[in-house]
Amino acid sequence: MPEKVVLAYSGGLDTSIIIPWLKENYSYDVIAMVGDVGQGDDIEAVVEKAYKTGASKVVVEDLREEFLTEYVFPALQAGAVYEHKYLLGTSLARPVIAKHQVEVALREGATAVAHGCTGKGNDQVRFELTYQALAPELKVIAPWREWNLKSREDCLDYAEAHGIPVSASREKIHSRDRNLWHLSHEGGELEDAANAPFPSTWQISKSPQEAPDREEHVQIEFEKGIPVGVNGMRLNPVSLVELLNEIGGRNAIGRVDIVENRFVGIKSRGCYETPGGTLLIAAHRELEALCCERDVMHFKQHVALKYAELVYYGLWFTPLREALDACVENTQKEVTGTITMSLYKGNVSMVSRKSEYSLYRTDLSSFTMGDSYDQKDAAGFIRILGLPLRSRALRKQKPLTAEDAKNSPSSQRKENEEVTPSGVTR
Repeated sequence: MPEKVVLAYSGGLDTSIIIPWLKENYSYDVIAMVGDVGQGDDIEAVVEKAYKTGASKVVVEDLREEFLTEYVFPALQAGAVYEHKYLLGTSLARPVIAKHQVEVALREGATAVAHGCTGKGNDQVRFELTYQALAPELKVIAPWREWNLKSREDCLDYAEAHGIPVSASREKIHSRDRNLWHLSHEGGELEDAANAPFPSTWQISKSPQEAPDREEHVQIEFEKGIPVGVNGMRLNPVSLVELLNEIGGRNAIGRVDIVENRFVGIKSRGCYETPGGTLLIAAHRELEALCCERDVMHFKQHVALKYAELVYYGLWFTPLREALDACVENTQKEVTGTITMSLYKGNVSMVSRKSEYSLYRTDLSSFTMGDSYDQKDAAGFIRILGLPLRSRALRKQKPLTAEDAKNSPSSQRKENEEVTPSGVTR
């Protein structure tokens, strides 16, 4: 009886040709695992395609809500953004897909898992570190590190030779990854950093020129740092993100063009559309500014950078990420309230901030002087804060010689005071 391998299957160019390649080179029974993270595919068509290309079994896992609640929202609470721009859409989806791929492999008695990630990219790390964390006994097959195919054009040739229908073409060569959180674009004209994206590159967001000529307000409600409602409606996580994607997309929100540093050290250029995520990140930051104490906010900035790095590098299933989650969760206990924003042709501006846990007090911040703050207290703490500065300044002053000290004004005054009116020294 042949051994089984579970392939993380999307139905795209790479994984479509991997099924026959695995059968040709390993003689495995190939089980295709389709993880639905909101990519918008016709799942039935993807399943049918997997069977037609040689899969012995197809397993579909609906991961949409888990993806948001267990991966995206913790990253949102942490404020994780990689290199100031990337909201980690692909990075967050890989560990949940790989986790369920491992679960399917163990359930089906498979001895190996496979993925369609290249040997240059980040995704190979994200998948394989998850495998190692959850089931290190499974063999890992990464065809891109084994076969002699060097480009997407080579993959197209292989697909044609094996009669495999694919949506990609030599004219439509972009590599895209879509889920509930974002849509990414790589390849094609984007491989030259000097090129602007084609207007046709963008798929789910309007350009500022196409966006409405009037502003639109959106209100987002949070409970303990988790979004729970939009415009007064309580929504489940999937519906909430879908609605914000629609609102943000039609107002040209969430387009990012970035040259980023891959885990392997290569710089790559990618374009991302994250309309709903951009709105959530902006609203969450504003609510934290209202509800979180100063030192907590400043420390969280360090946490956010490290959290984003861990996610990007594929280090989700690690003790450090778990420890950071515990820290972040504690900071979010009072991040509850509503933020209203104005959207206009790609711009997001604040309209209203409300929370029962607000630390903002008019009686303290107002320019009108009241009884809540005694300005005289400032003198004392400024002198204490300034003590090291004064000590340093005194140390840097030129030391006085004995002659300088003798001729100094203070020394002369002292001598004069010691002389009696008759001119006799006391």
